[in-house]
Parts: sequence; structure tokens; C-alpha cells
Amino acid sequence: MMPLNSDKPQQSIIPTIETGRLRLRPWKIQDFSGFLALKTDPELLQYYLGGPKTEQQAWDDFCAISGQWHLRGVGIFLVADRETDQAVGFSGLWFPLDIEVPELCWSLFPGNMGRGYATEAARAAREWVFENTAYGELVSYIHPDNQASCAVADRLGARLKGRTKLYGLDRLVYHHEKGHEVKL
Repeated sequence: MMPLNSDKPQQSIIPTIETGRLRLRPWKIQDFSGFLALKTDPELLQYYLGGPKTEQQAWDDFCAISGQWHLRGVGIFLVADRETDQAVGFSGLWFPLDIEVPELCWSLFPGNMGRGYATEAARAAREWVFENTAYGELVSYIHPDNQASCAVADRLGARLKGRTKLYGLDRLVYHHEKGHEVKL
């Protein structure tokens, strides 16, 4: 891969949110390595739509994340450790053209599972959306066998509303409604 110019700070429309342990912030070129590690790992992506990606496909997804912020005014935050700014995952809204309600999503980069980061980040992203946009409802589409993500949805107080096919694949549908958030 060609070296990427990351010396110049870039202006961003993506806000920064801080929680007790995490910083949800704009993406940086340096974050691509963690994103690539996730997107190319077959075990970690067993529940993802489309499965593992090539490096080029991962780069395209990485760029699309920033693009959605510019086109829709909402999107997915990079989640970093607040003390070190080390990337640990992502959370925010995935909102392709063919779904009616934006999806609150979360995922952690390899080595960051089991620490409560997904719940903390998703809660902060959801609160930001409810406080700063007109969206009063979000969904999370979760593979029925993804117990970890189902547990995150439960901790967030999302309500399981049923099942659906998303791009031909079976998914549980969890609803997040403004005013029904569980706060810890």
C-alpha cells in the first residue's frame, strides 16, 4: 500500500464525544490499521454482512464512513481510548439508502472485546444522535448467533422487535427509542 499523507490536520464535521474511558471522534488515516485488522479477520466478521474484506474493500469501507457524515450529517465515530487515543473500535449510525431507519452499530477492533467498550460507545453515540438530530428511533440489526452484540443491545435497553432479512441474511431487529434509554 502507498504511504498515506497524515501530516496535515484535517477539518472535520464529525463531533468529538468523551465518556469516562472513551473518546468518540473523527477518523484519522492512522486508524486504518485497526479497521483493516477487523475487516480482514474471518472469525471476528462471522456475523457481518459480506464477511471478510480485501485490503482494498476495507479501504473503500473506511472512506465511505467519512463520506456518510458529509452526505447525511450523521455516521460512525471512531472509538478511541480516552487516555492514549489508541483506536479500539467504532460506533454510530449506518444509514445506507435502502433502509428506512438508521442503524445504531458498534464493533471493536481485535484485542478490545470484553471490557464494556461497545456498550459505553454505543450509548454515547445514541445519546448524541437523540440530542442532536431529529431521529427519535434507531434500530440495530444483529445476527441471531451474535450473543455479544445481543447483550450490548440488552444493556442499552433496546427492545427486541422481531426478525428480518437484511440483504438476504437473517437478523434480529432491536429498536432504540428516544426517551427509553437505559442510563447507568
